[in-house]
Amino acid sequence: MNALDLARWQFGITTVYHFIFVPLTISMAFLVAGLQTVWYRTGNPVYLRATKFWGKLFLINLAMGVVTGIVQEFQFGMNWSNYSRFVGDIFGAPLAVEGLLAFFMESTFVGLWIFGWDRLPKKVHLATIWMTALGTFLSAYFILAANSFMQHPVGYTINPVTGRAELTDFFALLTQDVTLITVAHTITAAFVSGGAFMIGISAWHLARKRHVDVFRPSLKYGLVVALVASALVVFTGDLQGKIMTAKQPMKMASAEALYETAQPAPFSILTVGSLDGSKEIFSVKVPRLLSFLATGSFDGKVEGINNIQAQYVEKYGPGSYIPNIPVTYWSFRLMMGFGFVVLFLSIAGLWLMRRGRLPGGRWFYGLAVFGLFAPILANSFGWIFTEMGRQPWTVFGVFTTPASVSPQVSGGEVLTSMIVFTLLYGVLAVIEVALMVKYVKLGPPAEDEVDQNPYDPDAPADRPLTFAY
Repeated sequence: MNALDLARWQFGITTVYHFIFVPLTISMAFLVAGLQTVWYRTGNPVYLRATKFWGKLFLINLAMGVVTGIVQEFQFGMNWSNYSRFVGDIFGAPLAVEGLLAFFMESTFVGLWIFGWDRLPKKVHLATIWMTALGTFLSAYFILAANSFMQHPVGYTINPVTGRAELTDFFALLTQDVTLITVAHTITAAFVSGGAFMIGISAWHLARKRHVDVFRPSLKYGLVVALVASALVVFTGDLQGKIMTAKQPMKMASAEALYETAQPAPFSILTVGSLDGSKEIFSVKVPRLLSFLATGSFDGKVEGINNIQAQYVEKYGPGSYIPNIPVTYWSFRLMMGFGFVVLFLSIAGLWLMRRGRLPGGRWFYGLAVFGLFAPILANSFGWIFTEMGRQPWTVFGVFTTPASVSPQVSGGEVLTSMIVFTLLYGVLAVIEVALMVKYVKLGPPAEDEVDQNPYDPDAPADRPLTFAY
């Protein structure tokens, strides 16, 4: 492999690994805030114990997300310096705001939440976890705005002297339709991850009849969140598919492996193609469904790969503008397939819990634990499809991936850094899993182990500053 291929592999590995933690961080911040709000309003110690338990898992995940995110950003200067030089004026703006505003806000308030149980007034302390959650959302928003520019560049001009892209309208960057629908789809998918996380862990304890008083409401909470979020993911995903068809028709065509323009266009459940993805050999299709997904009409026209390739050659010059078809085709379906696992799980779980019951079948608890990983896989395949389907562009229609790589970095240097980062991530994975397993098994603190009134104004001034676990 040359430096370009290795740099793409390294960025793909670090991005997918980092994004394991991002959706959980976003959603768990809000879910923990919800639990603490219920405790604040009811005074029920069950919700205090639940807040402490899920809050600890949230903090472990947050720390891992921060570490892996920093490593990811190093690569813009390491392996993609030409890209950074070309688009830095634009890409840097939302990332700078994310770091100076959103991340600073998130890290400040999470610190106040951790250490403020014994010092802050009850309402103020509750506000800190909500501000932490807001910080995670804003952080995601600005990063997704930067990525949306790569999918559909707006609010910029090319400087004819320097050849660099320069930002002319920051507001357009933040409010374009690609940004708005990407944020909506990503955030709702994050809540699917958070809901499934609570479902899987709660089910593991309930299958063993442990801490039923805490994990029964936690299970129902996770099921409701997962169901609502899954429905919203389907809705926002449908909108995103239509925007994608308008902005990047090649990506939609490659998702279906549709080589020739069709009207109406079928959606294939299964397609077997040639090894190089250049032609279809056999497929099982649902008539007219792709037309609806792409255009909103069952009679809509969907352009094929060969037709779009010819258009792009005429517009951009000679070359192949076709992404890796097997990767885009299967990542698109795996994204949807794993997402529907959580939807089915949430419907089944709520049905089994009706009228105050607990799920009785072993099959549900086994599926629930597996379902914990389903949205992680769905999110990963979704981003693989999003980024691979844009190829050969880093900035669609403006700047290509081969032109983006660092010219002075050799394949050996990229390979060395990729091995080092992969080993580092392997160590971090062991630490993450070990910490998660340890605290999941420990379960929530017992009722007599938590301070039922950590905000007592009569507490002595030298009271230890702890998270009171």
